[in-house]
Amino acid sequence: MEISAQGRLEVRITPADVGKRVSVRRLSEPGAAREKFTDTVGVLTSWDHGVLMITQRDGASVRFPESSLVAGKIVPAAPARRRGPAAGYEELARVTSRGWRPVESERLGEWELRAAAGYTRRANSVLPLGDPGCPLDAALAAVRRWYGERGLPAYVQTATGAEGTQELLGAELERRGWVREVSAEVWIGALAPLADRPAGADVVLAREADEAWLARYQRKGVSEVALRVLSAGPSVWFATVPGEPGGAPAAIGRCVVDGRWAGFAAVEVDPGRRRQGLATDVMAALARRALAEGASAGWLQVESDNAPARALYTVLGFSRHHAYHHFREPREQPAHGPS
Repeated sequence: MEISAQGRLEVRITPADVGKRVSVRRLSEPGAAREKFTDTVGVLTSWDHGVLMITQRDGASVRFPESSLVAGKIVPAAPARRRGPAAGYEELARVTSRGWRPVESERLGEWELRAAAGYTRRANSVLPLGDPGCPLDAALAAVRRWYGERGLPAYVQTATGAEGTQELLGAELERRGWVREVSAEVWIGALAPLADRPAGADVVLAREADEAWLARYQRKGVSEVALRVLSAGPSVWFATVPGEPGGAPAAIGRCVVDGRWAGFAAVEVDPGRRRQGLATDVMAALARRALAEGASAGWLQVESDNAPARALYTVLGFSRHHAYHHFREPREQPAHGPS
């Protein structure tokens, strides 16, 4: 917090700082006999009619009256990384998008509208990197028409928690009645330490997902569209640890090599073979392949409530870079514009 020369806390933010990352202290229980304070760090996404809204790095929004504000200051847009590769949000957003390609896409200014017959939200949502080339209300109307023509709900993917992420856009979507349905995190890490792990189980690498690989994949009844999404990308590899003869593999994984980046996905292990290091063996084998193709850094996506996966990825040297969220169109078109 900012403290004056006289030792008093000071508020050094104003409504003009909307869009900046701030740290604030506020009274959490105004009028209580004993004052209690709450500290919040995030992007100041609005300051209207005496109410502030701050979007935290996980995407959660905190609203409070300016009358409860005790101190506040602008802080760096993103904390310095202590380990792992340096990366900006836009670079990662483009790399992760290329690693999970839709079947169909169209440009709306600098936004990309993506569709794949409903197979995963990532392949059926707007990636809004930059200016759509028209006012936001017009852009959202065009988005809803485009997805409606394909019999799909409209989703917009936004990110929070890193330099250059889209807290302001997320706040505007919420104001217009769009609903945040799904959130996940992108983690990154160096490949070399992972690739240097001792080899364990035999891992078979292939360019295509065969029937055995698909038998272990958690999305049963994979369609032709799903196969096209799984197989698309700059340099795609599928890893398999064979299981019992005639049975599904003991473990599988997928990796997309794209320049300096390698993206890991679909790392799945037979429930009866867990805690044997098979997931690590799969990722290490894919990391060695990616290093051979010139990559040096890895990325992956993980849900915030998947504690076992987060623990594994932490041990393997990965850490959180940013969170991303899917906002679904309002169920009913509002009769009037946003307030």
